[in-house]
Order: sequence, then C-alpha cells, then structure tokens
Amino acid sequence: MPNTIGPCVAILVYDRLSLFEFSCAFEVFGLSRPEMGADWYRCILVGAEAGPLRATHGVTVTPEKDLSGLDDADIIVIPGWRGASEEAPEELLSALRTAHKAGKRLVSICGAAFVLAQAGLLDGRRATTHWHHSDILAARYPTIHVVPDALYVEDGSLLTSAGSAAGLDLCIHVVRQDFGARAANMVARRLVVAAHRDGGQAQFIERAIPPPSGGRLPALLDAMQGRLGEPWGAQRMAREMRVSLRSLHRHVHEATGLSPGVWLMRQRILLAQELLQETDLSIEAIAHAAGFGSAANFRQHFRSVVGVAPTVFRRTACR
Repeated sequence: MPNTIGPCVAILVYDRLSLFEFSCAFEVFGLSRPEMGADWYRCILVGAEAGPLRATHGVTVTPEKDLSGLDDADIIVIPGWRGASEEAPEELLSALRTAHKAGKRLVSICGAAFVLAQAGLLDGRRATTHWHHSDILAARYPTIHVVPDALYVEDGSLLTSAGSAAGLDLCIHVVRQDFGARAANMVARRLVVAAHRDGGQAQFIERAIPPPSGGRLPALLDAMQGRLGEPWGAQRMAREMRVSLRSLHRHVHEATGLSPGVWLMRQRILLAQELLQETDLSIEAIAHAAGFGSAANFRQHFRSVVGVAPTVFRRTACR
C-alpha cells in the first residue's frame, strides 16, 4: 500500500511571535488542502520556549508540542524573531543543531536568520535576511556569506528568506521542491500571489496575474495560453482582438505590465519549466510544445531568461 503520510512541518512559536511571518508559514503548510491529496503536509506548532506565549495586541498562542516535537518534523520553520539583538534560548539552539545533524530542512523567515546564526548553522554558508538587518548580520557573523538582494537563499538543508512577504516566496519554493511546479502554482493561485517572483532568483520567473475574465483581451490571452505552440505574431494578436497594433500594445501593457511579445515569451518559458519538471519529454518536444520551433531557439531563449540551460534547470529543479 503506498505511503499517504506527507512531510511533517513544525512551525516554531515563541513569546512576542511575529504574526505576519507565522501566518505566511501556516497559510502554506498548515491549512487543509484536500485537493492536494492525502500526502500533503502535516503541520504542528512547536513551542520554542515555555509559555505563556504571546503575540502582538493580546493574541496568545498555544503550541501543540514542546521542542521534543521537532523529532517528528521533516521541515522546521522559524517565522521571524524578536529582534536582531535578542538571544535565543540555548535549549532552542541545541534543538536546531540536533535537527540539522539529522538532515531536517530548516527554514527561516526574515529575522529568524539570526537564530540560525546564533546556533552556528550558517557559518561558511550563504544566507539572507531583511534588507534592514543584512549589514548587521554580516558584521556580527563575518563567516556568513550574506546575500542582501535575494528574496531567499538555499544552501543545502538551510533556507533563509528576506523580510516578511519573502517568506511566502520561500514557502512556495519548498512546495515546488516537494510536490512540483503544478502544486506550487495551485497554492500560489489560492494565495493570489506569483508562483515565482524575480528578485535575485534568476532560475524562476513570475507569472503575471491575469486580467479579470470577460472582454476581448482576456479571451485573447486565454487563447494564447491554451495554444502556446502556435505562432503568435503581433499582427495575429491584433487581428484576433480586432484592434490596431498600437491598441494591442496599450491594452496588454495596461493589463500585465508587459509588452505582448514579452508576455508571450514568459508564458512559453513558464510552460517549458513545467514540462521540464513534470514530464520526461525531450528538449526538442518541449521546444515545439512551447512554441519555440527548434531546440536551438528554445535553448537560446531559455538561457537568456532563466540564466541556465534547460537540461541544467531540469536536473536542479527536479532533484
């Protein structure tokens, strides 16, 4: 009988909890998602210290387990911290070191990078944190290779994100690792955020939120997304929308922030990324399915947008 128990995610809670960062982690890993199947994440709240645990504005948090609960976890998320100068309890730091030695993934959001740094886990590694604190992190822990302009950084089993909302990007990245691009896109769509956001993460591109349904432009973009393998020149787009070329460019830019050609290229690259991750199709077959015509043309455009060759992306994204 197949295993239907998904990865266990432990979200650490602590006194003066950062509610936004906690909510980002819980929204991705803690909510029930029947559409994802029986092997979706299991989530537990683990107390980083003895209670009572309070957040802002009188909110209290009751963990389900103490630090011994980390033994059951595959992934441990630290949603923010009390401040760059706040020392973490030694019991927590010891538990994180033990978890790291056991091969568990440790995910820090925003200022939680300082907790991993205090535990000595980021020594000699790449990491990021909120831009406001990146210089402090680098000065206080000179052996850490701080990447100040990244949304998130992955170095082995240690994953760190920049401030606040970048935690969502990192959590969705974890979903992509565990369940593939399609699942990550579904979660992002439920959250009404981009599945991939530019910001130092060259291997991923963002999906522009589509305009509201109804009208000729949404119908055109839907048709293009459904038939990306076909030739879609600007003349054809304008003809199908029954507007001039100038009007076409204006409408598409107002709706997506992109020119028609750039929007089309991003959709083709995004489809190619999904096919590289989700199928065993050859590079030639993906090139034709995504509308690049030839494998050589596909490789050139993919590398220019994503930063790596399709085969490299497939190997690293599907590990």
